[in-house]
Amino acid sequence: MSFKRRREFLFVYSVKDANPNGDPLNANHPRYDGETSQILVSDVRIKRTIRDQWQREGLAVFIDGQAKTLKKRIEELKKDFNASTGKEALAKCIDTKLFGATFALDKESFSWTGPVQFKWGRSLHKCKTEMIQGTAAFATKENNEHRSFRNEYLVPFTLIGVYGIANQYPSKETGATDADVDKVAEGIWQGTLNLITRSKVGHMPRILLEVTYQEGFNGAAGALDERLSLLSSDGSSFTEDEEFYIRSPKDFVLDIQAIKNRLVDLKEDIEAIKLWRDSKINILGLEEFKSEFANKLDLQKR
Repeated sequence: MSFKRRREFLFVYSVKDANPNGDPLNANHPRYDGETSQILVSDVRIKRTIRDQWQREGLAVFIDGQAKTLKKRIEELKKDFNASTGKEALAKCIDTKLFGATFALDKESFSWTGPVQFKWGRSLHKCKTEMIQGTAAFATKENNEHRSFRNEYLVPFTLIGVYGIANQYPSKETGATDADVDKVAEGIWQGTLNLITRSKVGHMPRILLEVTYQEGFNGAAGALDERLSLLSSDGSSFTEDEEFYIRSPKDFVLDIQAIKNRLVDLKEDIEAIKLWRDSKINILGLEEFKSEFANKLDLQKR
């Protein structure tokens, strides 16, 4: 089985006083484009958010977040699913069916291209990062009252856009179905709400757009995140310096007019659109979007 209708996703979320995606090779500093002053988030981080949510819901996943060898994990899955091969076991896991897998163990090897992929997320405005210092919970030595210091990085506020696509063709190999793809949007929204580590508290989903195309459509609107823009709360453009001082949804308006214009070009090929939004976000062009796609749009406030 496989799915036959292409989909595109646009996810926008905010991060306040937290670390969106630390770089372990750079003291866990938030991933950052020094040329544009934009915060970066890897596709791997986005997939982990979704995968962790699927795991909370009791769905079978290959990468379960535990420190164990590939051999041990495959043995567990074979036992759970009464499978005789690694491929047979991974065909039961929603993350491998959607995100793909590269597998090599003993004499068995294969590689699946995942039908659902995300590009790196980027903040929609210029941001600063801050280093915060604190003391450790315990002394470094017995009978020593001095405690060591710890450093951590955070972003005061950032609004991040993430684009994804579900391509129907690789699903013929992985066996991903429409029911599997249906779980992507819920996974990314609820998964973001359920981030609970110290570095991730402060993440909030704001906008989620899912476009489903007619069967047989092979194109894409493409990079919907790059068609978003931020305006100041009075509707004027930000200066470069002003972007650094955005601290809450009250400080900006999200302009989706360029997205509407692009999707109008593809309107005849669109089967359905889902738009989830946080009511705290002010959206320029929303009423026109609702009017243009009234017969195709499922609009939900979250």
